[in-house]
Amino acid sequence: MKTAVYTGSFDPITLGHLNVIERSCRFVDHLIVGIGENKDKFPLFEPQERVALVKRVTADLKNVEVRTFEGLAVKFVKECGAKVMIRGVRPLTDIAGEFTMTMANRRLDEELETVFLMADGDYAHVSSSLIKQIAPLASDEQLAKFLPASIIADLRARLRN
Repeated sequence: MKTAVYTGSFDPITLGHLNVIERSCRFVDHLIVGIGENKDKFPLFEPQERVALVKRVTADLKNVEVRTFEGLAVKFVKECGAKVMIRGVRPLTDIAGEFTMTMANRRLDEELETVFLMADGDYAHVSSSLIKQIAPLASDEQLAKFLPASIIADLRARLRN
């Protein structure tokens, strides 16, 4: 497998996201992290800010590239020249939605394959939505159990504004 794409909003990137990225890097030559806009969510960080955060926490992974995209993820994957999309899956409640999306993506592009990586047990409950809920109440030490430590100050600054 040469190139794969891992898409999401990454608002902000969590240790769960980072775990999927690190594990994906072991079996692909080139991993593109695609940061998209989800119109159903209210983003904390602008797309270019999220790019900077993801680049910061993946700087030691030489086969990772970070880009933004608009529109359908399946179209973005094709534009990247990839035929594989990586999806991180947390609790079983994620499976139904991911299955539906995978089937839709296959209808849109029959050559696209989706590879699911189950979240490691320590991260199965972590989501960006959870981070937004607990951040105002949690200490930096507590947040470091969910987020890369190097972005906690960015999150704190954004929440103050």
